[in-house]
Amino acid sequence: MQLLNKIITGITPINEEVGREAKKHYDNLLKPLGSLGRLEEIGVRIAAITGKIINHLPKKCVVVFASDNGICEEGVSSAPAAITAIQFLNMTKGLTGINVLSKQAGSDVFLVDIGVNADLPYDRIINKKIRRGTRNMLKEEAMTREEAVQAIEIGISMVEDLAAKGYQVIGTGEMGIGNTSTAATVIMGLTDYSAEVVVGKGAGMTEEDYERKKEILKTVISKHQPNREDPIEVLSKVGGYDIAAMAGVFLGCAYYKIPVVIDGVISITAALVAKRLNPLAVSYMIPSHFSAEPGYATVLKELGLDAYLQLKMRLGEGSGCPLAFFLIDCALAIGREMGTFAQGDIDGSVLVDIRED
Repeated sequence: MQLLNKIITGITPINEEVGREAKKHYDNLLKPLGSLGRLEEIGVRIAAITGKIINHLPKKCVVVFASDNGICEEGVSSAPAAITAIQFLNMTKGLTGINVLSKQAGSDVFLVDIGVNADLPYDRIINKKIRRGTRNMLKEEAMTREEAVQAIEIGISMVEDLAAKGYQVIGTGEMGIGNTSTAATVIMGLTDYSAEVVVGKGAGMTEEDYERKKEILKTVISKHQPNREDPIEVLSKVGGYDIAAMAGVFLGCAYYKIPVVIDGVISITAALVAKRLNPLAVSYMIPSHFSAEPGYATVLKELGLDAYLQLKMRLGEGSGCPLAFFLIDCALAIGREMGTFAQGDIDGSVLVDIRED
């Protein structure tokens, strides 16, 4: 808990003054004002995070946390729980979506076992296993409070290590059968939203199974009555080790002033937990795609963010992060390499600003 307290209390605001100067810089480039839209927004946000108007952040990675979920015993997923370990091993072989997309984006992938119910090859996987999966939250609390804090601190420590290795942008990923159930339940535990609004079909299921899934998760909330004012209690009662660890990544990135990319519904649920622990963390977050899972939209609204891509994706794994890395690279290249009005012999004062704030 000592590390978590240090990070939570040590997060400082982004540099709004540098952000304003960066906006002036983008406005002075050879184009109509604001004509590169949200690419300019990304460039300004990155400047405010790093404290530098001009940025080049080539060293990027996605951290994938894998964990099993005890609630799978209740049939909330169409896929068997054993798929967690199998697919995680496929990531070590470079066979999965996050591998392919990260390769295209020039991003590294770090695989972390934080709770897989299997023994794995730890020459290719970082072993941070807390337990072989969470407990069945329909019957008992998913984890102890101490385990929830431990998982968050593992995420923080990963950022500390990556920052020391020079990583400049970090993406958040996960692997765990049943984690759309834990994500939806955490969202319900932290907000007023109901199961009808936030529970999705995950990897896919029949309508009958979908209705049953919602009823099970409603029962979980009714049984445990998590205190929404205490995000660690919510995590411990109805969360997953992967969600807790990603929350730690969001907090760690805010502390070390590293831009951190949100993927899908599991990732954004962790972002909400981080916000509840320190609202300043949101300023360091870069959303990627608008996930097809219903809970995503509700949490995005809670965070006050707007996703950059509309691709109807719902894979998870951190797969949206490499796509956002492309946008970040392009946004920063514009700031570095595009000419100014003075360089292009154009009088920029004649332009009319038609942007809506």
